[in-house]
Amino acid sequence: MSRQIIHTDNAPAAIGPYSQAVRAGNTVYLSGQIPLDPATGEIVSGDISAQARRSFENLKAVCEAAGGSLAQVVRLGLYVIDLGDFAAVNAVMGEYFQAPYPARSTIEVAGLPKGAAFEVDAILVL
Repeated sequence: MSRQIIHTDNAPAAIGPYSQAVRAGNTVYLSGQIPLDPATGEIVSGDISAQARRSFENLKAVCEAAGGSLAQVVRLGLYVIDLGDFAAVNAVMGEYFQAPYPARSTIEVAGLPKGAAFEVDAILVL
């Protein structure tokens, strides 16, 4: 099976040995997006809602670079450093997704790259 590497300058460049996304057939596996401003490479300032919003914008940009949209996401993985932020993250997710929603997991983690409070990854089917 061939793999197509997906890249866009509208989302942060990978900060390690990985691709923003990889397409295999009609499925696109999107790497985790933290709230980095693609222009500066810095974490956006603000609360968990601002961090989630920037992360979803980054994810959206990679989906579009793959030829798709957030409406075609079938699975999301959400990672937070505090499950107390669950309601705020859900509210932001509601700005980007409508029913029927993708499958999802939300996991509290001890830490995220660059000190982020939120990260999202996804699987997209074109």
